[in-house]
Amino acid sequence: MPTLHWIGKEKVINHHLDVPFKVLEHSYGFDNGTQTRTETQSGNKIIHGDNLEALKALLPEYEGQIKCIYIDPPYNTGEEKWIYNDNVNDPKLIKWLGDVVGKEADDLTRHDKWLCMIYPRLQLLNKLLHPQGSIWISIDDNEQSSLKLVCDEVFGRGQFVAANVWQKRYSRENREAIGDVHEYIYVYAKDQKFFKENRNLIPGNEKQLKVYRNPNNDPKGRWRPIPMTAQAGHATSEQFYPIETPTGAIHYPPQGRCWGIAEKTYKELLSQGRIYFGLDGSSQPNIIRYLSEVEGFVPWTWWNHEEVGHTDEAKKEIYNILSKSVDFDTPKPLRLIERILRIATSRDDLILDSFAGSGTTAQAVFNLNQEDNGNRKVILVEMLEYAEGITAERLRRTISGYEYDGSKKDVLFSKKLNFNTIKKGGELARDIDLLKESNKANYDKFSVKIEEGEIILYGESKKKVVVEGTGGSFDFYELGQPLFGEDGNLNESVGLPKIRNYVWYTETKTSLKEGKHVDNAHFLGNHVNTSYYFYYESEAITTLDHSFLASIKTKAEQYVIYADNCLLTKEFMVKHHIIFKKIPRDITRF
Repeated sequence: MPTLHWIGKEKVINHHLDVPFKVLEHSYGFDNGTQTRTETQSGNKIIHGDNLEALKALLPEYEGQIKCIYIDPPYNTGEEKWIYNDNVNDPKLIKWLGDVVGKEADDLTRHDKWLCMIYPRLQLLNKLLHPQGSIWISIDDNEQSSLKLVCDEVFGRGQFVAANVWQKRYSRENREAIGDVHEYIYVYAKDQKFFKENRNLIPGNEKQLKVYRNPNNDPKGRWRPIPMTAQAGHATSEQFYPIETPTGAIHYPPQGRCWGIAEKTYKELLSQGRIYFGLDGSSQPNIIRYLSEVEGFVPWTWWNHEEVGHTDEAKKEIYNILSKSVDFDTPKPLRLIERILRIATSRDDLILDSFAGSGTTAQAVFNLNQEDNGNRKVILVEMLEYAEGITAERLRRTISGYEYDGSKKDVLFSKKLNFNTIKKGGELARDIDLLKESNKANYDKFSVKIEEGEIILYGESKKKVVVEGTGGSFDFYELGQPLFGEDGNLNESVGLPKIRNYVWYTETKTSLKEGKHVDNAHFLGNHVNTSYYFYYESEAITTLDHSFLASIKTKAEQYVIYADNCLLTKEFMVKHHIIFKKIPRDITRF
């Protein structure tokens, strides 16, 4: 398989293993409109800090748990906007590159820097991804070819699902040699076959649903005719038979084709009134498919702005929620992220966005939960200072509700354009002017447009738009200190509870539930008939000996005990199913 090479790759290819594990420090909770000092335990998180370190901090609790990852990394356009900015020349990244890559960092092009930045993050995201999960990555032409090769390497070429093309603009772009109106959304799955068989269908749009009609007033509602023929390459003898219409006409499959169903199935559908022979009852048969039977449509790779929104829509959404004073250049529209979540998630899934930006992903998650009474959880990571003022504030207002100055647009008049209406153009103009005059007290402005062969008069008026809150909760965290010091020893300043939780998770892949128990103070818990003990004292050396064993109260098939030293013999430990782990040497490093 072709792989991509760049200056510095050998230094970052395993860098995700060297990133220090830092603890998350809880800042506040937000619970249905009320800010709290305690954690809401809702599972929804906003983390402020470098996303490389934040992703590492998530591993103990979330490795292999994220069902859908969406990221919108910097596109490397050369514009300087933010940390890990689009020309990747920010001082923080330069320092990181110098520390990790070394002197070679001085010779890196902006494309080398971008690849050095994205590669270890993709490695950690891959670890977090659920065995049945998928990752969706927004990108444009600046790095899309590099991204594809890197993702092939990290996730596996066989796990590539699609490169969706999003029409981000609805008007012509005239600044370039060829107008730039699209971006890409690359999709990889942990298990491509599973994703293909289990991804969700999407709701039909107006154009797709228009083909369902009811010309015969069928009591079952709208339907569409589905052609009954198919290519004859793999047909059986049961797919070649004559069909007689109600008028007596006889139809055979056309040359090179067969009927798509066996004769027995055809007769069953005919008895159910599911075969359509045209208005005159003599046409080639079609199968009737009712709109009520359509669960949805298979997603396409072409995502036009009418269905999923555009950049102007995204900016208006931010302005409506946070006011026009908010300066955020590259948001994604809600409908775009909602489309991803509709395809890739179910009602109880966990979603991660580690380049959170303005927080569109969280709002999309909360909106969908409100729509289908779901319980999706979302984790956002944002490194810039606006993580509180924009990212978290957007989610607060989504939960609590907000209002903005909007407008109401009504159709006051419409008429199909044909030769006669054009011939009477003066009369038509007078009618429109009269309607404007009679409605001027109700509207602030009027507009006349020609759309799909119709001339339409719109009346627009300003109005206060109130958006009700979705309800819900989240917790805001800062990246704290590393769990291990540079000397490899435990950093006691992070606090014993966080150390205990980390050790417990490395052993059991579950979160530690601290509570009252009858065992000694060093007991972590019992998991799958194994009892775990973390015998640690900040001011003393601990030793696993017979006196410590005497303090154990929990009966188990096996005992895992962490301590500084051990005086028990190997024979004794084997006989009594005891495993000793030395602090800090035997504590797993993520």
